[in-house]
Amino acid sequence: MTVNWTTTARQSDMENFDESTLEELAAMISGDEAGMKRRGGWELAPFLRRAGWEDVPDHDGSPRHPWLLDLLRERKEDDAGDIERVVLRLADRREYQQQASEYIPVIERLQEVLALEGLRVDYRNGRPNLVEYDPDHPPRPQRVELKVTITDIVADPDLARAVQLRLDEAHTCQENGAYTSAVIMLGSLLEGVLVHAAEVRPAGTPLSKPLRAAGMQDLVQHAHVNGWIDQDAKMASELLRTYRNLVHPLAEKRAKHSADFDTADLCWSTVNAVLNDLAASRV
Repeated sequence: MTVNWTTTARQSDMENFDESTLEELAAMISGDEAGMKRRGGWELAPFLRRAGWEDVPDHDGSPRHPWLLDLLRERKEDDAGDIERVVLRLADRREYQQQASEYIPVIERLQEVLALEGLRVDYRNGRPNLVEYDPDHPPRPQRVELKVTITDIVADPDLARAVQLRLDEAHTCQENGAYTSAVIMLGSLLEGVLVHAAEVRPAGTPLSKPLRAAGMQDLVQHAHVNGWIDQDAKMASELLRTYRNLVHPLAEKRAKHSADFDTADLCWSTVNAVLNDLAASRV
């Protein structure tokens, strides 16, 4: 199967966004669309400024969605690339640092809307880009590859064997369509490796609570503040933690989302990125 896509979308594609696409973008920015991160009126202008817009007026207290839609229409007419900047900011993981679990529904909906324009968000070095693609054959995001072995990270041979076994079992689950099981296995693996790092590595900043009481969120934060993993790996780990909690059926019911291939693939990238970082920061 041939996928017809380029690394950069044509500028004319951004200038010709359909009116319905602008309406969807306004709904996603404001959070009026179900499942989207909600932004209050006072948050709208700062969002647009973070997207790179200049001369943005503060919200005037009117209904948020129409106010945003009017601005998007004006900027589209100016052909200044501001619509593209808004799309890329919506897709930027840095916009969801405090609410990492809100990133997935936003990017999934954004990809659906962009597909109708013949576009898609792709990531290079952790940053979003707009690319062209064939809507009938969308490319899958490139997975972060594991560049190290478990023994590069875990010195204890018995623990290294246990971690490798879980990694292998997660592969088996993924290959056989057991995506929730794969995610749970990956979350367990990651938590075990982070516990080991907290036990054996010297830390400039101590763990915020006793190790036996620390959860994955505590362990991820501990690894990040001590420079063992980078910011992208930290944010992605928050997403993995959210999906790992779907081991509880009630949590899955409340989330209204079940793990699928893309969910598990994203979690693989997260685990691989954290393991790569831990190996690189090992002393």
